Amino acid sequence: MTETRDPLLTPLTIKGLVLCNRVFSASHSISYDDGGMPAEHYQRYHEEKARGGIALTMFGGSATVAVDSPSVFGQLNVSHDRVIPYFERFAERIHAQGAALMCQITHMGRRTSPQVGDWLPSIGPSRVHEDLYGGIPKAMDEHDIARCIKAYGAAARRCFLGGLDGCEVLATGHLVDQFWTPRVNKRTDRWGGCLDNRMRFGRMVLEEMRRQTADDFILSLRMTMDEDCAEGLTRDDCLTIAQTYEREGLVDILNLVHGSVDTLASLALNMPGMSVGLAPYLRLAGEFKRELRLPVFHSTRLNDMATARHAIREGLIDMVGITRGHIADPHIVNKIVQGDEHRIRHCVGATYCSTYRQCIQNAATGREAAMPHDIVRKTGACVRAVVVGGGPAGLEAARVLASRGHSVVLLEATGRLGGQVALAARATWRRDLIGITDWLAAEVKLLGVEVRFNTLADEAMVLAESPGIVIIATGGVPDTDDVAGDAKIWSTWDVLAAPETFTSEVLLYDSIGAAPAAACASVLIAKKTTLEFVTHHRSLMQNVMKLDQPKYLSLLYSSGVTMTTDHRLISASRCNERTHVKLRNELTGSCVERIVDTVIVENGSLPNDAIWLGLRPQSVNYGVTDVDALAANMPQNLSTNPSGSFRLYRVGDAISSRDIHTAIYDSLRLCKDL
Repeated sequence: MTETRDPLLTPLTIKGLVLCNRVFSASHSISYDDGGMPAEHYQRYHEEKARGGIALTMFGGSATVAVDSPSVFGQLNVSHDRVIPYFERFAERIHAQGAALMCQITHMGRRTSPQVGDWLPSIGPSRVHEDLYGGIPKAMDEHDIARCIKAYGAAARRCFLGGLDGCEVLATGHLVDQFWTPRVNKRTDRWGGCLDNRMRFGRMVLEEMRRQTADDFILSLRMTMDEDCAEGLTRDDCLTIAQTYEREGLVDILNLVHGSVDTLASLALNMPGMSVGLAPYLRLAGEFKRELRLPVFHSTRLNDMATARHAIREGLIDMVGITRGHIADPHIVNKIVQGDEHRIRHCVGATYCSTYRQCIQNAATGREAAMPHDIVRKTGACVRAVVVGGGPAGLEAARVLASRGHSVVLLEATGRLGGQVALAARATWRRDLIGITDWLAAEVKLLGVEVRFNTLADEAMVLAESPGIVIIATGGVPDTDDVAGDAKIWSTWDVLAAPETFTSEVLLYDSIGAAPAAACASVLIAKKTTLEFVTHHRSLMQNVMKLDQPKYLSLLYSSGVTMTTDHRLISASRCNERTHVKLRNELTGSCVERIVDTVIVENGSLPNDAIWLGLRPQSVNYGVTDVDALAANMPQNLSTNPSGSFRLYRVGDAISSRDIHTAIYDSLRLCKDL
């Protein structure tokens, strides 16, 4: 590679397949299937990445090869020939954009549940319980082993007949890996014991896949580099497996990950969010690469282009997986090619996609049939648009309206943009959240939106702009009023804004179970407070992103936080300069009492909607959003006030207390047609 050539844009040829650059999207289960088939919704999602310039998009995310490997998180079904026509159409779409397409296949083994699909027993090399999905597998006999080997081969054949460029076996945590790892494989026959015996099942699977496809059909193996747990596969074990399968010519690509996936804690490290730094396992992948001849793929938290370039330029890996990055922005490669790298919307690692199958900041992802990634400029006359509030909802409204061609002014009450995202980003390891509104702020600047800071908008100020469109994105205010008693009640916002204020003994009550209270707890722990974390829910933080829960819980345990569940906050009263708290058990009705210094409550927010109420009588639609039209992705045409002079809408928390994604989605689907 020359000094002047971008390493990310250099081609790579694997077994006759020319990949036009070094960027790929790894397989993941996005749950956009139609009855287990990759139909229109699923295909459009991947097609957008291909249109955006990616070289290879892998799909399938644990696509099942057999009836006793049922879907537990929205996997495709490759165990039947009916998938072939879907593959054919899928391949046509992706190839037409100049990208390659591969499907990941697997048998889940013990990593599934007997209470889904056809209610068959889960299977595994040995009877070892799996924690995440609760399976207690049947120990496989020779018939099961032979059947599963043939199932892998048949699934690979369907990928081949469907016109795909290859397929990938997911080993990590699944049946192939379950035979490899001594913590799961307790057999004493030819399938267990020494590592060579434990590799036999995987070897025969890959041989059968070769037999049922063709010489130029590419086979990839996604495997761990180190299970990093007691009795698990070591780095040396994994390197031996990779070198052995390479030497035997069984695979064409090694797609390397780290750790294991059979507990929530291990899964959170296998697919880490923003609490873990960028590219945590790249160095280890580079060590493997030096010991291998095959192309090495790797894709864990490789979100920034500088690290991605370094990985390719230094030969640490051959293809860089920017998977969650392409969920945030499917046009990454094209933006690099066109000199618009500064406009890439980078993944912030919020792990929203792992829970809700949507991107926290890009509401068009997964909705390609209805939501545009590129906003279409309006034909005909444009108007003056006023957006009140510079949080995520207001910024997205301003971005979309300006892209449509309207003249937009944004009125922000404070001296900076970001709204509550700027506050949330103050919480210890959640600082990367600010990337969401930083990107939006940069876009509205590029689009020529006029931003007025330190402007507390009122009705007269809005009307003075002679607007045709008014968007109220004023957010909400903390809801802390629903507690009996005369004690001072603080909000989680107060803690994030001024953490130094809170010391001594604190009771944090969370009625929502989402990130604000969890983040608040982490800040209080950092301030060395004595903390009791209380909720009336069955468990703490039940609505926090699942891959973030282990991080928070480990912090609570290690810091000695008292965790009280199933208790509702009833009252908080002043008591000799302290606070007397009464909690009621949700199951028994009995009450307990506490004496603390400070009570903090997270109960969501109340709409900050005074300006909307004041402007309603002068609007064409009386401030009403047609929710039927909104849900159907149709334009807003309500006209109920003949004397009105502008259209008025609310978005985000100015309507009701929700989250970042819903605020952005509100604005995108509303404003794309205005």
